[in-house]
Amino acid sequence: MARASQRPTSSDSAESASSGLRYRRIVVKAGTGALTGPSGLDSEVMADLVRQVCQVRDASGEVLLVTSGAIAAGRSALGQTRGEMGSDISSRQVFAAVGQSRLMHTYQEMFASHGAQVAQTLLTIADLSNRQSYLNVGNTLQRLLELRVVPIVNENDVVAVDEIGEVFGDNDRLSALVANLVDADLLLVLTDTEGLYSADPRTDPNATLITDVDQVDARIEGLAGENLHPWARGGMATKLEAAKLVTTSGIPMVMCHSRAADAVICAAKGEPVGTYFKPADGKMEARKRWMLSGISQRGRVVVDAGAVGALVSGHRSLLPAGIQSVGGEFNRGESIYVVDPQGNNIACGIANYAARDIAKIQGLRSDRIEETLGYNYGQEVVHRNNLVLL
Repeated sequence: MARASQRPTSSDSAESASSGLRYRRIVVKAGTGALTGPSGLDSEVMADLVRQVCQVRDASGEVLLVTSGAIAAGRSALGQTRGEMGSDISSRQVFAAVGQSRLMHTYQEMFASHGAQVAQTLLTIADLSNRQSYLNVGNTLQRLLELRVVPIVNENDVVAVDEIGEVFGDNDRLSALVANLVDADLLLVLTDTEGLYSADPRTDPNATLITDVDQVDARIEGLAGENLHPWARGGMATKLEAAKLVTTSGIPMVMCHSRAADAVICAAKGEPVGTYFKPADGKMEARKRWMLSGISQRGRVVVDAGAVGALVSGHRSLLPAGIQSVGGEFNRGESIYVVDPQGNNIACGIANYAARDIAKIQGLRSDRIEETLGYNYGQEVVHRNNLVLL
């Protein structure tokens, strides 16, 4: 955990002094728990969120809104309670199909009252796993910001397939991917809690709010409790995953209650609110941010302790000699996880060889690759220039 003094202040740059904002480009994620009440979407909370986004925008800021709520809106529109229709995939897709237009219509009217235009962007895993479509989405969002349009991003729940894992987790991970995609200055996650606590405040009266986090490590990840919101798919675990993703890329994250007074404005100014997750020093290059996202990983290789040391401490390339096993199906040029003997993901990178080839050369010296395979794409399974440590 970091000290409060490590939070940036609004006097850190000339631009901040002129606009009053510490962060210029902000991705705001509003989850289902943050936007809904017992009967569905909470129009007062949504209206206040829109007001704050527009106020940041009027102060020369750029805001991308990653929003949940389509399924809740569709459920309410159909007059269904959670018990009347299941939470299975097909039911969620039906609710999303009905609710997405209602959600966007609500946002469109609210933003229009402040003189702002909005643009809907629906995304799936496939849109971001492919490098070319990833760049195309980024170009579109960048152009919208240049035109002073507020992009409203949501997972395309109508076509997302949960049973094979192709969902973003109530948009927590999606918001982190978008923040990386547009090279944001801040990710703000609005939820139904004040931030990250030392224990579950619903069950432990001694739980205290953690105001600053230096690094999302195993101890911090162990603080994630269960998600009890009836309509949300995310939880503290997915929010910490999002924090780890963006902070490793060099982007700070703030997590706070959606109903905290002027939470968006305070976060944009760098004022203390909720829990602040400190970023790593320096921004990561765009291609490595895409690899780090984990969205495109098709498989994994398990390496021995010697290879772990060479990668982590020596910043070396991954050679076949250090590989113990291969998991999943992937081709040459696709991203994979590098896993230590305990099963921890220690890196991700672009594979020089397909899974079937790595299975043949694992444990061998690099000078035996060509005699084993009949061809050679290089001595490294993953070159250090295409490797990102986690």
